[in-house]
Amino acid sequence: MPVPVKQKLRAVSKDLGSQAEVARVLGVSPSRVTRWLRDEQPDLENQRKIEGLEFVLGRLLRLLEPQSAAKFLTAYNPALHDFRPVDLLAQGRVGEVLEAIQLVEAQGYA
Repeated sequence: MPVPVKQKLRAVSKDLGSQAEVARVLGVSPSRVTRWLRDEQPDLENQRKIEGLEFVLGRLLRLLEPQSAAKFLTAYNPALHDFRPVDLLAQGRVGEVLEAIQLVEAQGYA
C-alpha cells in the first residue's frame, strides 16, 4: 500500500527540521505546507515534488547535513544543465537528480 503524501510530508519536515524549510525547498508558502498537513491535498505537481523530495532526501542525508541537503535541492546545478534538482523532481525526473547525487558522492570520496 502506498504511503500517503501527508505522511511523506511529515517525514520530510522532520528531516529538514521544519515546515518552513520544506516550504522553501518546494517553493510554496509555509501556510500551504500547514494546510497540506491538515486537510488539503497538494496539487499533482507538488505531490510529485514531495514524493521525489522524500526519496532523494533519504539519499542526500547520508552525505550531507540537512541545511546542505536543502541547498543542494534548491541551487542551480551544472551537472543538471543548470536546473534546480527540486524542479526536476516536480517533473518526475528523479533519476537525473540521483545521478547528480552520485557526483557529490564521488567528489566526497575522491
